[in-house]
Amino acid sequence: MKVVGLSGSIVGSKTRTAMDYTIEKLKEKYPDIETELIDLADYDIQFSDGRHYLDYEGDTKYVTQTVMEADALIIGTPIFQSSIPATLKNIFDLLPVNAFRDKVVGMLATAGSPKHYLIVEQHLKPILGYMKAQIVQTYVFIEEEDFYQKEIVNHDVLFRIERLVEDTFVLTETYQKVREAEEAKYDF
Repeated sequence: MKVVGLSGSIVGSKTRTAMDYTIEKLKEKYPDIETELIDLADYDIQFSDGRHYLDYEGDTKYVTQTVMEADALIIGTPIFQSSIPATLKNIFDLLPVNAFRDKVVGMLATAGSPKHYLIVEQHLKPILGYMKAQIVQTYVFIEEEDFYQKEIVNHDVLFRIERLVEDTFVLTETYQKVREAEEAKYDF
């Protein structure tokens, strides 16, 4: 099983802090699975121009190919101006419509205002659903006050991230078993 964490912004530190903790917990609880964290701030990603994702080169090809090869994703996003960042939306635009078919996707969001908690529900989940993701229904919403000096200080948030990791793993494992059972019926 391969789980990719995607930190969906090129600015700020809170989403990366939360994603670092998430990947750390994933490795701690499930040491036998392959994990990778992609922080979009570390890559030079081209804007989508309609080409197939494998036709891009460099960082763009690496990031899209890594996302496509994953069995599960945990997407971390800040909320800017009541929306996800353009850098994250660009990743979705670079991928095919069915990019997340047979993939489980968990989510966490960081925001400066509690008023933005519904952005995941009203903006991110519809995109992921359109792209055929199996969505972990509960997500983690982290506010400004939950951080102190680039650390998460709210124990409830830490617990919810651990639960997100567990739910993502269990759902991915379950879907893989169901698909294997379906494929075994055809006896090829």
